[in-house]
Amino acid sequence: MDALTSLRPADTAFRDDVLAGLAAPIPAVPARWLYDLRGSELFEEITRLPEYYPTRTETALLERHAGEIAALLGTGEAVVEFGSGSSTKTPILLRAVDPAAYVPIDISGDFLRESAETLQALFPGLPILPVEADFMRRIALPEAVAAMPKLGFVPGSTIGNLVARTAVDLLRAMKETLGEGSRLVIGMDRIKPVEILIAAYDDSAGITAAFNLNLLHRINVELGADIPIDAFRHRAIWNDEMSRIEMHLEAVRDVEFSVAGARFRFAEGATIHTENSHKYGHRDSRLMLRAAGWGVVREWTDEKEWFSIILAEAEPPRSAP
Repeated sequence: MDALTSLRPADTAFRDDVLAGLAAPIPAVPARWLYDLRGSELFEEITRLPEYYPTRTETALLERHAGEIAALLGTGEAVVEFGSGSSTKTPILLRAVDPAAYVPIDISGDFLRESAETLQALFPGLPILPVEADFMRRIALPEAVAAMPKLGFVPGSTIGNLVARTAVDLLRAMKETLGEGSRLVIGMDRIKPVEILIAAYDDSAGITAAFNLNLLHRINVELGADIPIDAFRHRAIWNDEMSRIEMHLEAVRDVEFSVAGARFRFAEGATIHTENSHKYGHRDSRLMLRAAGWGVVREWTDEKEWFSIILAEAEPPRSAP
């Protein structure tokens, strides 16, 4: 049995997405595959960069308003985090709401387990039940939290990585995972000056570039590819029409390589689109949540209105306006 035929389901999905994405008319690989163990570690470094405003802005908002969030909730909540919890933001929410259990969900199993161990050390009495899964679809939560009220947690503007249609699908999947009457705390990045956005996604230390290029390393290692990493460079651009920062891997010369037995050619200047980070206006974020069946309970933003945290509640289905 060779390496490719012995792939686990998640690995098979990675291979299928890479092969389909590289062969597409506009080559692209879904952003979730940036987050293997090394990618997740690099992203944690990014969150500490001076140019990267989202983490420090959202962290400050959580510190300021976590008590208000807790006051709006009941007791005995199971906090379900879509994406492995960081050592910065997740403890702020957990300390404020004093949950009955914590369920982190992530596609990167190694990083998920590391994050769970870190948080378990901080909260030794809290049941922590990690789930390795792709949260783009409904997930069966551990039986231990089935009867508990659920609070979803989506910090870091994770939703911004997705185009509007897929973002609504994700929010619907989260609602199905958490159930009717559940609540959701979600971070939303706001529109701001372009120079600030570009600097945040193309930092002077080159950490974001390493994060983006790590995808090619992962493809080489996991899919038996022979991509010459030095044939590509990181690019971040602002797409005003789509209101998003785009990350690309741009070929710096004509290049040809193989992935899982398939051959690909990229001319100099051609790109692989690897990530979007959409930025929202006040009404945009609320409309998207409502389209997925979430009603906005409260919203908090910073003084510059660079970032917002929204508390939403899963609404029952409606057959008419």
